[in-house]
Amino acid sequence: MRKSAGQGRPEQEPTTADGQRRNGAGTLSGGAGPAPRGRRQSGSYKWVALSNTTLSMTMATIDASIVIIAMPAIFRGIHLNPLAPGNISYLLWMIIGYLLVQAVLVVTLGRLGDMFGRVKIYNLGFVVFTIASILLSVDPLIGASGAMWLIGFRIVQAFGGAMLMANSAAILTDAFPANQRGMALGINQIAGISGQFVGLLLGGVLAAWDWRAVFWVNVPIGVFGTIWAYLNLREVATTRRAKIDWLGNVTFALGAGLLLVAITYGIQPYGGHPTGWTSPFVLGGLAIGIVLLVAFCFIELKIPEPMFDMRLFRIRAFAAGNLASLLGAIARGGLQFMLVIWLAGIWLPLHGYNFVDTPLWAGIYMLPLTAGFLIAGPISGILSDRYGQRLFATAGLLVATCAFVGLLLLPIVFPYWIFGTLIFLNGVGSGLFASPNTSAIMSSVPAYRRGSASGMRSTFQNSGMSLSIGIFFSLMVAGLASTLPRTLTAGLHSQGVPLDIASKVAHLPPVSTLFAALLGYNPIHNLLGPTGALNHLSAKQVGVLTGKQFFPSVISGPFHHGLVIVFTAAAIMSFIGAMVSLLRGKQFYYDDSGSGAGQVAAATAAPAPAAAAAPAELSGQAEQVGQARRGAEPNGTPREAANGPAVTAGTSGTANGTSGNGHGTNGSANEAGGNAHGTNGSAVPAQANGDSGHPTDDDAAAGSSRGQRR
Repeated sequence: MRKSAGQGRPEQEPTTADGQRRNGAGTLSGGAGPAPRGRRQSGSYKWVALSNTTLSMTMATIDASIVIIAMPAIFRGIHLNPLAPGNISYLLWMIIGYLLVQAVLVVTLGRLGDMFGRVKIYNLGFVVFTIASILLSVDPLIGASGAMWLIGFRIVQAFGGAMLMANSAAILTDAFPANQRGMALGINQIAGISGQFVGLLLGGVLAAWDWRAVFWVNVPIGVFGTIWAYLNLREVATTRRAKIDWLGNVTFALGAGLLLVAITYGIQPYGGHPTGWTSPFVLGGLAIGIVLLVAFCFIELKIPEPMFDMRLFRIRAFAAGNLASLLGAIARGGLQFMLVIWLAGIWLPLHGYNFVDTPLWAGIYMLPLTAGFLIAGPISGILSDRYGQRLFATAGLLVATCAFVGLLLLPIVFPYWIFGTLIFLNGVGSGLFASPNTSAIMSSVPAYRRGSASGMRSTFQNSGMSLSIGIFFSLMVAGLASTLPRTLTAGLHSQGVPLDIASKVAHLPPVSTLFAALLGYNPIHNLLGPTGALNHLSAKQVGVLTGKQFFPSVISGPFHHGLVIVFTAAAIMSFIGAMVSLLRGKQFYYDDSGSGAGQVAAATAAPAPAAAAAPAELSGQAEQVGQARRGAEPNGTPREAANGPAVTAGTSGTANGTSGNGHGTNGSANEAGGNAHGTNGSAVPAQANGDSGHPTDDDAAAGSSRGQRR
């Protein structure tokens, strides 16, 4: 750690991807000393980081969905009917509460990683997640109290998961050089996203044995991962201590929390309406949440050390990548719920499966979706490292758009091979998008901002998932509410149910019918049981009403109407996301490895003449290479300069420009066109063809960095 001249501010030592210091010429110095006991050799450290963070991401995201299929077994275990009046909220919070907590907290935890150490926060996340899993599996209560125990410790578990998710991408970006980040982040990201779908299958399998096994499964994984992380992971990037942004943290948590909770409660019926969008609580939560988030944006622009650095959105690659991620998450997030309801509530019963078995088989029949993720993600990450992220990210969202259109055109009772092909393509599209998009976002920011940038990326992704569930369910409920009552009334009355009871049951909010299908309950038995109507019908009529054919046949028309609305919205979101991805610009990244200028020259085929000088405080190198130069350094703002490469040299660095050079005492520059000489590592502006670039103090504060656009 060194202090810059005149500022007294700590600066980051130039390091390799493995954490070794470099001298001014870009060669390794021996000052780093041997690796502490228990840690791997530096050459293998990046693979240790990749394998451990991939394990944690898979574990954290599996738990986001594992309870969906296991919900019937969990509620039977605590002796609570989740579909009874007043119990829907327990069901919603069990499913969505995990995502809400992660969406709200990941930015704060990513920022804390920047300040106190990403590995420290990450390792603590493993501990919290594992302890919460143990407490979930030993729930000693039943009924509503048992449900509150599970919801409370699911929130604690989500807090631990948010620590892992907020810092895993930053740890990988620190560990891997720029030309391997797409591959590493691709594997990590796809493991995380596919975990959401693996959780569906795993939840069904484990719940068939014991509902507590759904939480037990995390314990050995968590213990192993915790010990492994504490023994092998180490801090590579230099931390930057700063004051905690309490005002920003509070306004963001309250604003985002109110907004997402209001959207969640918008699914529930209110005042005779099928949804809760007319509820004062929902409308008030939306309004207050939006006001608080607007206030949060103004606060973050004014304070010196913001939690959520709004200035990063001036980097086009960062802003476009996050917006595309949000749109893609909204398009994809509610997909698994709609597919499970489609399969479990209609298709599987019509093909002879019992309702109680349909959630598990729905997870099995959705395996092509997971396979698409797993195949396309790593391949896309590797290829995007070589050919750039924009092509693959944009193509991925376009493939997903086509898959949504295909699902939109599919009949309600379909040949499985067509359905399997379409969801496989949807998985391929999401896999193609996720890897390069994550790499582009994380590589576009300076090293000292990677923790908060990772948290911001996760916030957009998790918020998109939560928004998607609320939006998709609301659209589906609205579609069902317009057609289901008439169809269901006629069907029930034809089987002997009195008209008044049939009409009353058919006009109940459709959300309970949807959740019944999602959870593997017989929807008709659930609707008619409380009325006592089944006791006055013949055995044959009861057999028809509660059999495998009646409900799927009655609901198929209204449900398909809702599917058309949902998949149309998903296709539009995905297509808009593709257009946003296309506007991200060419490949652009910061590389803090301190590598020599020769690598920069090799990366740019025809650099344009330019020269720039830096203040004396800049240690190492800061190079901007390409047809347009962009900066995003501490408290600085991105900027464009038409002259291409701008080079600075400080106390111990080598600088190479096309037609202008800055020299310090220990630095050297050898190119034709002009020279500027300073002493003690200082540099003065160097003119090249009448033009010069002047980095600001903000721009120089990042220490050793290189921005490169391809």
